Parts: sequence; C-alpha cells; structure tokens
Amino acid sequence: MNTHIAIYISNKDRKQDLIDRIQNGTIVSGFSKSKSALFSEITINKLIQEERIHGTCPVVTPTGNALGNSSQGERKRALLNHIISQNTESIIVDNVFGNLDIEAQAEIARKLDKVSNQVRILQITKRKEDILPFIEQIYHFEGDKFVEFNTEYKAENNQEIFVEELPKAYRPVSEEINPIVKFTKVSVNYRARHILDKIDWEIKKGEFWQLMGPNGSGKSTILSMIFGDNPKAFGQDIVLFGVKKGSGESVWEIKQKIGYFSSDMLRGFTRLDSIGNMIVSGFFDTIGLYKTPTNEQIKIAQHWLRVLDMFDIRKQDFLSLSKGYQSLVLIARAMVKHPPLLILDEPTNGLDDADVRLFTQLINKIASETETAILYVSHRKEAGLTPDFIYQLTPCETGSTGGVVD
Repeated sequence: MNTHIAIYISNKDRKQDLIDRIQNGTIVSGFSKSKSALFSEITINKLIQEERIHGTCPVVTPTGNALGNSSQGERKRALLNHIISQNTESIIVDNVFGNLDIEAQAEIARKLDKVSNQVRILQITKRKEDILPFIEQIYHFEGDKFVEFNTEYKAENNQEIFVEELPKAYRPVSEEINPIVKFTKVSVNYRARHILDKIDWEIKKGEFWQLMGPNGSGKSTILSMIFGDNPKAFGQDIVLFGVKKGSGESVWEIKQKIGYFSSDMLRGFTRLDSIGNMIVSGFFDTIGLYKTPTNEQIKIAQHWLRVLDMFDIRKQDFLSLSKGYQSLVLIARAMVKHPPLLILDEPTNGLDDADVRLFTQLINKIASETETAILYVSHRKEAGLTPDFIYQLTPCETGSTGGVVD
C-alpha cells in the first residue's frame, strides 16, 4: 500500500532546494528523479521554454494550443494527464491549486485521488487548506529538522500587526466622482469566441469588491479594460472616474488614479532597489525608483514604512525580503498616491499561511481607513478577508454574464 506524504512549508524554506533534496533521496526515499515526476509550475515553465526554442512540446493541452498560449488550468491539466500516461512510480505535487478556479481544483484533486491507488504521492504546500484528503503523513521543518507536523500544531496568531494609522490622502488625483467604474451592457468577442455578454457593474467610492469566475470567464478582460489599453474597451459604454472610455483620456491619466498589485509583478525583476525606494516609486507608476521624489513624497513613503514596521530596514535591498513582505511593500507602493481604486490581481498566489494573514490585515486596514475602492480578483475566499460585495462571472455560449452574489 502506498503511503502518501505532504510537506508543509513556508516562504522561509527554499522550495527549489527542497525539491532537489527530495529528488536526490536525502529526505524521503522513493521520489528520486528516475522514479518520480514533478507536477509543478517549475516543470511547466521549463516545458514552455523548450517549446519556444524547439517549437514542439511533449505535453499536449486539451484544446491543442501551445503550452505557452494556454491558461494555467489548461497547462496543469495537460501536465497531469501527461504524467499519468507515463506510468511513473511516484509524483511530487507542488502548489497543486495555485491559480486554478474551483472547478479545475476539484478536477485535479479527483485525478490525483484516483491515481493515488497505484502511485505514491508527495505533496509540497504552503497552505494547510490545500493538503489533499488522502494524504496520510504530514511533515514540516523545525530549523534543519524534518519532523512530523500536526495541523493543529500552531495556534493562529490573530493579533493586530499594523497598529499605526495609515497616511492621509496625497494630493487628490481626481475630483469627487461616484461611481468610479461603471460598465453598461458591455459585451466582448474575439473573432468567434464570446468572452463577455452584457456586463452591468458599477464600483462606488470606498467599496470593497471581489471579482470571481472560472478560468477563461473574462476576469482578465475586465481588468484590461479598466487598467490597460485593451482596444475592446473603445466603443463600449464604460465610464472610468467620470469620463467615458475612448473620449480622449490617455492610459497614463487612468493609471494615475489606480493602484495595482499582482503576484506576477516581479517575475524576472532583478533591480537592486531599497525597500524605501520601492515604496516611493509608486508616485511615478514605476517598479523601482528612477526619478527624484519630493520631500512630501518621501515623508508619505516613510509613514508607510512605519505602518509596515520596516522603517529601520528601509535601506535594505527589496529583493532580500521574503515574498510575503515583498507583497506588503508593493501594496504600500500601490497606495502611496491614495488612489481612488486599488486593484489586487491574484495577490495571495505563492504566499504561505503566515504571509496571507499579514496580507489580510493590511487590506482590511486599507478598506476601513481610506476611501479607496478595492477590486480584489481571486478564486479564493480568504478567511478573515471581508469584501463588501462579490461580482461573479458565469460562462455561457454567448459570453460570461455577471451578477452580485451573497
């Protein structure tokens, strides 16, 4: 009988080193490179790179699309199907549910449960709620020791972390406008593919919204019509900050009124900026500081550093922080202008449980202490995060419809 294992890690643990040790047989036997397959975004990224170089890929998506042009859900389904077809002895499963909608999560979980009768599985996860139900033994690291883990082992620390009040609003970037985003009967097609169908939605000043929907339902399309320069937005009845889209405003003018954070923002980022410079760069809508800030801007950035309890390490390299603390800095960067709208795009992907608690407290604080509206895009309903409203996209043949749900 196969014994299935989970290793519960934090962002302090170096995951790539852990995977190397597992595949070298120095932690758990039976998962060497010759005996196991790695189900991970690490594998997917390597396959995409090979696909771009050689033009072919052994992993075929259900739609026949190139791996690099497919959604996260298509990529993960394709990789798991490929691994199962290889009749491998064991599978290392890393971040199994990252960036997947609820339906895709359930499908992947069912396939792993079915194959677990024949194949030994080792799961690596940063979220306790993601541990697969058939896992029998759970381990974690205490220092350098690899020890058994009780999921009730550590009480959650719910004490208030960010106690200092947030800075007051910077110079207003727009007049008093309400609603700040309004979609009226917005429909989007790409050739024969229907994306959105008659979307009616408005976001008012200070509201906290979560946008949900399956992979491919049009969430990214909606964001690109608000924050980006998606040409599909022109000719639509879309009003942003009191101005109809396409009536002469520039993308730059819109972005000045929006703070934006995505878990993918720093992919490939290598610039050695300090923590303080990274926050103040938000005044210039750059990632990293390239201009000289004013004294007023520096004071606001320093206030945010005190809120995050990072003032004493403000000159430290931003990239030396853990992923969770990098996220906090980038949220502060997005908020220094006190924008009318803050967009959070899959912000908890890649964070561990401790980091998510920090993120949740900071976002709740922004929601309660500022008049900034928040648009939070995620498949997850994070415990403790309390949006005022949820807007749900539901795919249909004519494109996704939308509506407010409880």
